[in-house]
Amino acid sequence: MKYKSNVLHGLQQQVAESIAGHNQLLLALCGGLDSTVLLEILKSLRDANNQKTGPQLSLRAMHVHHGLSTHADLWVTHCEQQCRQRTVPFKVIRVKLETIPTPKNGIEAAARNARYQALHDVLVPGEVLLTAQHQDDQAETLLLALKRGSGPAGLAAMAANSSLGDHRLLRPLLACSRAQLAAYAVALNLSWIEDDSNQNDRFDRNFLRLRILMPLQQRWPKFSQAATRSAQLCGEQETLLDELLKETLTTLVRSDGGLQLTPLLPMSHLRRGALLRRWLASQGAEMPSRQQLAHLWQEVALSRRDAVPQFAIGNKLLRRFRDRLYLLSTPISAEPKVDALLWPVSTAQLLLPHHLGLLIRQLNDTVISPNINIVNTSVSVIRAPQSDEGVSVRFGKVDGLLHIVGHRHGRTLKKIWQKLAVPPWQRRRTPLLFYNQRLIAAPGIFVTRDGEVQNNCAQWRLHWLPSSSLDFPVNFIPGS
Repeated sequence: MKYKSNVLHGLQQQVAESIAGHNQLLLALCGGLDSTVLLEILKSLRDANNQKTGPQLSLRAMHVHHGLSTHADLWVTHCEQQCRQRTVPFKVIRVKLETIPTPKNGIEAAARNARYQALHDVLVPGEVLLTAQHQDDQAETLLLALKRGSGPAGLAAMAANSSLGDHRLLRPLLACSRAQLAAYAVALNLSWIEDDSNQNDRFDRNFLRLRILMPLQQRWPKFSQAATRSAQLCGEQETLLDELLKETLTTLVRSDGGLQLTPLLPMSHLRRGALLRRWLASQGAEMPSRQQLAHLWQEVALSRRDAVPQFAIGNKLLRRFRDRLYLLSTPISAEPKVDALLWPVSTAQLLLPHHLGLLIRQLNDTVISPNINIVNTSVSVIRAPQSDEGVSVRFGKVDGLLHIVGHRHGRTLKKIWQKLAVPPWQRRRTPLLFYNQRLIAAPGIFVTRDGEVQNNCAQWRLHWLPSSSLDFPVNFIPGS
């Protein structure tokens, strides 16, 4: 009885410490032993907390339905019943795996990526995601990292507290063994499901657990505990490196996200590689292998100044422009396929295609909608159109010489872009405002003499807001 009490109290205390300071919890519930134990512990903590004065603990659960098993619908039913018994709000998310399995990105990775993306998408502001990985899962992750030849970052395996976009991802059971969780479940007579695919050693994790980890634990019962400690030490080393390199990285990254190259040249390849990896991570890129890192440095960073090299990293593209590296989403390399967007004078806003944001024209005495933030947005002050001038927005090339305000001589648009240091991929995606056939402005970048404000004429303040600054989704494509 005392052992049972110690098991219950020890796990509950560990989870309580893990979620301290967080009052909105979303549990990823698969219905297996691990997540069922975590569901029961969180329910107990919620009930105990909500009997006290102070902030209430909010708990809900989500089950991701991949459709990979013939038993998937039964698992949904089981999870729903378990949550109903504990008065925990429950929802199922159905996902379809789009990724074609490859040696590098198999069905396990595709399912995991889809699961985390689906869970991230349903998180609300202030809510944290909880998953139920435990000590033995951590040992498997470490062994997988060893198989891939990973460095300290990969060998750090899973963190007990990490970021998931703008949210936090907590793993409260990471220091607990599966045996401890099984003892807890048996002590409380919990009901859980067993995934029949767990016995299929075709999958890497199952092979490690069934053929490698079990014999290791039979020989050395505390192997998983020791492996978890090694992963934690690797994580601490990476954290220390982050702290030591943070100041240097801050000086290298420009306001547009580009990474300066010249200061990297005299550095040792070890220091340079560590900085490149941290910059790529800050831009949301997949971590390149050592070979890929060497290739992108030689073929992109050290390319000729007039070259236009690029290097694919997952779904992103590494590009160089002058003395900087940029990491772009792949669609940014495409030019908007639209000839001209008409902009009626009666409409103050124009939504641009292909997630290019929003154009706003503002008279001096008008107020912009409160859900739009223009504080850090560049503005172009231009003359208002005459009654016989039609307003349109176009993309791409403009023929002939252009005279822009502040410059004496006329230049082609290509020369203007070069003079203003606008990267080639941004040029094709920059909206150009026309009155009839006259180019008036590239919002926030330049104004032509044809758009210059004259004495006593009405004027517009032209704002170009990127999609990221809007409080509503910008996925509209004119003409669609």
